[in-house]
Amino acid sequence: MVSALPAPDRCLDRIPIRRALVSVSDRTDLLALAGALSAAGVVLVSTGSTCQTIRDAGFDATEVSDVTGFPESLDGRVKTLHPSIHAGILADRRYDSHVSQLAELGIEPFELIVVNLYPFSETVASGADPTVIVENIDIGGPAMVRAAAKNHHNVAIVVDPSDYAEVIDAVAVGGTTLEQRRVLAGRAFAHTAGYDSAVATWMQNEYPHDESGFAPALRIAAEKLDTLRYGENSHQAGAVYGVHGGSGIAQAAQLHGKEMSYNNFVDADAAVRAAFDHAEPAVAIVKHANPCGIAVGSTIAEAHARAHACDPVSAFGGVIASNRAISKAAAESIVEVFTEVIVAPGFDADALAILTTKKNLRLLVLPESFTPTEREVRQVSGGFLVQDVDRFFAPAAEWTLVTGEPADSATLADLEFAWGACRAVKSNAILLAKDGASVGIGMGQVNRVDSCHLAVTRAGDRATGSVAASDAFFPFADGLQVLLDAGVTAIVQPGGSVRDEEVIAAAKAVGVTMYFTGERHFFH
Repeated sequence: MVSALPAPDRCLDRIPIRRALVSVSDRTDLLALAGALSAAGVVLVSTGSTCQTIRDAGFDATEVSDVTGFPESLDGRVKTLHPSIHAGILADRRYDSHVSQLAELGIEPFELIVVNLYPFSETVASGADPTVIVENIDIGGPAMVRAAAKNHHNVAIVVDPSDYAEVIDAVAVGGTTLEQRRVLAGRAFAHTAGYDSAVATWMQNEYPHDESGFAPALRIAAEKLDTLRYGENSHQAGAVYGVHGGSGIAQAAQLHGKEMSYNNFVDADAAVRAAFDHAEPAVAIVKHANPCGIAVGSTIAEAHARAHACDPVSAFGGVIASNRAISKAAAESIVEVFTEVIVAPGFDADALAILTTKKNLRLLVLPESFTPTEREVRQVSGGFLVQDVDRFFAPAAEWTLVTGEPADSATLADLEFAWGACRAVKSNAILLAKDGASVGIGMGQVNRVDSCHLAVTRAGDRATGSVAASDAFFPFADGLQVLLDAGVTAIVQPGGSVRDEEVIAAAKAVGVTMYFTGERHFFH
């Protein structure tokens, strides 16, 4: 452990920027910054292609190798790792001893470091070879960022182009303040922490510690995207964070409407989960994180109409997700119903013209790179639970027919739809379906019998001739009997109860087709 330095010889607040080191992978607004610094007489020191970019734009810049007297080496792996650079970053000029040592060594200090790191997460996301990924693990960059952040009493560290305007303004008024440098230092340490987390996560997943496939440590690094008006209720504070390289609801672009709320995000995520379980054009309508309608169709307009028909009362004030772009026809149907949020991969221009007539309707476009995650994390007191996302559905060809005649092709298609759709329903889940659409959903009950009653009640007359899916086995025949009495003609369920024979006998007594899948789809 390094002992603390004695009290400084002086205190520094606003520090003029005379010399800056600029080395960036993200060139966003680089030339605007370089131009402003050059115009203010700031000496620019830079590396490799960053330096060349600045020079090509007509601004003076000194190569790092000219400062260190040592060429970039090992294919660029060694550039800034040199005392002439790091002493200039780490010297604490509140101390006379540090100032005199710089003079003795002939090293000039920096007042500004502008560095962002090799695009590691982007390289991983591109599917690059591990050799390429490893080369995109930055070493010199994080060292400079951390050094400057540690020495924030003397140096301003900038890792995000969105902070360039603040730096340019500071130069114009005589330099950065201590308060500014402290804030920038905090952002910088968060940046390197997130970067190291991404590297560690990739390494441990690429080269797992054991056969479980789960890394020995879980590291979650996320940046605040927005402060929400409140959380789940008005007396709770709330915010939304996005993980670096994330591509989901948190990163969706809002095209229109009121700002998103905490509950909007939760429901939108649940709706996307439900809609994207299906390969055909699909729409899910969600209320309080539970579907009140799921359907597929030949078009999104047809899918929406079918999903809405499942439970029009609950759909009022709901959140809609589509796995295809929203068409004009779909928009004409949706706009007639009060809706909080619509999230989709895109919106046709005609659809936008219709939907934006609703002032408060939130319209979200998923990122182009959106793909459902492979693992999900849930917080519990004192820690986290991690699991593979439930996205495996045994095809009907692998099911076991336990009662009745084999289903015809249309019925089997409805059974497969119902089996896939019930995964998005909170357990205990019962979903009745017909013609590729839910017609009654029973969800979140503490016993399966109540879920069965709820599903058939919501289906009403539509229960007759429908098929049913149960996310887990029937522990007794009573729940199944509710479905049979309502006129359900075919059932799919996991099986595996100690009373399976009792349940099978009830279905066999009325000649109903029932399949066992051998898998369940609990969703808590």
